[in-house]
Formats: sequence, C-alpha cells, structure tokens
Amino acid sequence: MNNINKERPSMSHTNRLDDAPFDSLSPPVWRASTVVFDNLTDFIHRRERQPDGYSYGTTGTPTARGLERRIAALEGGRHCVVTPSGQAALMITVMAFVRAGDHVLVSAACYGALQILATRWLARLGVEVELYRPDIGRDIAARLRPTTRMICLEAPGSITMEMPDVRAIAEVARERGVLTMIDNTWAGPLAFRPLEHGVDFCIEAATKQFGGHSDLLLGSVTTNDHGHYAALRETQSIFGLQASPDDCFLVLRGLETLKVRLAAQCAAALEVASWLESHPLVERVLFPALASDPGHALWKRDFSGGGSLFSLILQGAPEAAMQALFAALRCFRIGASWGGVHSLAAYYPARLQAERPFALTDKALLRLSIGLEDSADLIADLDRALKAYAEATP
Repeated sequence: MNNINKERPSMSHTNRLDDAPFDSLSPPVWRASTVVFDNLTDFIHRRERQPDGYSYGTTGTPTARGLERRIAALEGGRHCVVTPSGQAALMITVMAFVRAGDHVLVSAACYGALQILATRWLARLGVEVELYRPDIGRDIAARLRPTTRMICLEAPGSITMEMPDVRAIAEVARERGVLTMIDNTWAGPLAFRPLEHGVDFCIEAATKQFGGHSDLLLGSVTTNDHGHYAALRETQSIFGLQASPDDCFLVLRGLETLKVRLAAQCAAALEVASWLESHPLVERVLFPALASDPGHALWKRDFSGGGSLFSLILQGAPEAAMQALFAALRCFRIGASWGGVHSLAAYYPARLQAERPFALTDKALLRLSIGLEDSADLIADLDRALKAYAEATP
C-alpha cells in the first residue's frame, strides 16, 4: 500500500496552468469561493487585504477587479465595487452608511426597490425616511436636518423622468456634510459623470446599458473617497454580495461596444420620441432630451447625451384599448427592463401613478426602451399599435 501511495500523483497542483506564454484580447474569468494563502501569517491577517485584495470569494476575484477598474475609469472615479445587481448596488450604498437615528432623503421617483428599503425596512430600524419632490434643486436645503445622513437621487426619475438639479443638490449637501448617492443608469458615464458634479456615490445597473444584451445581472458603485470605498467593500462582504465572474466578463465584453450602441440607441430614441410627440393620441412624452420637456434645460446643461428610455401618456381610453395596443406590437417586446439591443415596452397603471407621492400624473404610463432595430420599423410598429388603440376606444 505504501508503494501505491508514493506513486499516486499529488492532487494539490492539478489546478495549475502550464507556463507557456499566452495572451488574449479577452479578459480571463477567475472563479473562486476559497482563496488560498502561502503561509499561516497571511491567513491570519487575510481581512487586512481588503478593500483591494482577496480574502474570500465574496470580496471578488481578479475578473471583478478588472471590471471595477474599468468602470471607475469610465465614471471618472478612483474606486468601484461591483455587485450582483443594480438593486444590490443601491442597497449596499445605503446600508454601509445609514444607521438608526439618521434622517434620509429619498427622491419620490427613485427605483421602487430603494423606496421600499427606505420606507419599509430602514424606518423599522429607527431611520427617519422622507420622500422629496423628484425635480427639486437647491430647495432641498429646507428639508435637511442636523441628523440628515444621505440624499438618494435618480436623474431622471425612474418611469416618470423628472430631472433634478444634481449640481445644486450636491453643493447643498457638501455644505452641510451630507452624503449623496445617485442612480445614473439612464445616462451612464458617457453622458453624465455625477462624481464630477460633487456627488459622493455613483450607482449603475450594469445589467442594462453596460451589459447591453439582456442576459446578465450586475451593479456598480463608484466613489472617490477611499474610506467610503473600504466601507462599501466590507458591506459587500458581510452581505455576501459577490458579483459572478462570468457576468463580470460579459459586462467587460459589453463595454467594448457601449459607445457605438449607446449612440445608435439614443439617436433612435430621440427620433421615435419626436414622432410620438406629434401623434394625436399622445398627450405627453416624458423625455428630458426633448426640448418640450420641463427638465430639458438641466439635461442640456449637465448631460452630453440622451438616454434610450422614455415614457409617454396617451389620451384617455379604457383598459381594453391598452390591451389592444400591446397585442399589436411586433418589434417591441413586453418587458420591465431596458438598455439592451432589443426594444421593450412596459405598462404602469393609472392607479399606481395616482398613489405616488408628488404624483406627476393620475394617468397610466407606457415606457419604451429603444434597442438597435431600425427606427423606421419601430415607428411603424408604434403606428400600427396606436391604430389598434384607437379602434378599441369608444
């Protein structure tokens, strides 16, 4: 038996690659739950490797670090943490810094899950939560308290597309020592860099434009402050919110085409939105890139490009008319996400709009995400659908 054991190959090195030189245009995908150490001292002090090093799979692998560096550079920031979703990125940014007794201001047009975290979870944990008007600017100063810890923004507002004055809010917050975070997914760093306007944390749902193909979930938080970065990394680790290395790879690949995809989609979105604005069945198009939008002046001042997502309000009709509209769509698929190469349509009922704090409308909203299809085909699809809408209207 001893001879057999001596001849058995060691299993401790079977995962090592050979030393042959190799290079590729594609980044390597490092998958790991367990990180191994060269000696006991390194193992004992493994937590000291954070925030940049590797101690366990929940703090990421070299694939995640490569993506974090890439996103930080795009955002004009120094540090980045990637998470399993955009929603997770919003959550860890709040949970890393807000504690019982703090006061938090949340835009009434912020992503729904963030509002639920604030109003249903943080409020139970002793945090004072206040929703504010989505298109606010310097007037937010009147809502600040000695205990205000953070202001949560989204520009423009999710679904209803209100445009806040980000620069003014960030200036007021810095004067009072209040942290600011913003969901910048609509514009992305190629059109708007919040950190350059004084915002502390820039969040992106990389699921959408960064990935670009509706086949992954990922989020990112970018900041310039190293202490804030360390707190975010620790929170990511404690909550076990590691981003999949495979999804990190897909986002790195998606970023290679982000500029050309975004340019084409934004141009098509403006063309489609302009056509809809002139349609007799359309009451209003909610899109800051349009000159008619109330937030257009702020968008033009601070943003270098438009998004590929907008909403619209149709002339009143029964529910059956909206059913007919969606049934007639061919190019647009029905789905709640956006930012991919395929165009999507989503519906938000009137009741939900009327119940919103600082409600923009009490009518139903139709939200469109513009993909890479020919804009003429998208307009023809909407024209056919609106005819079906009209025919189903008494």
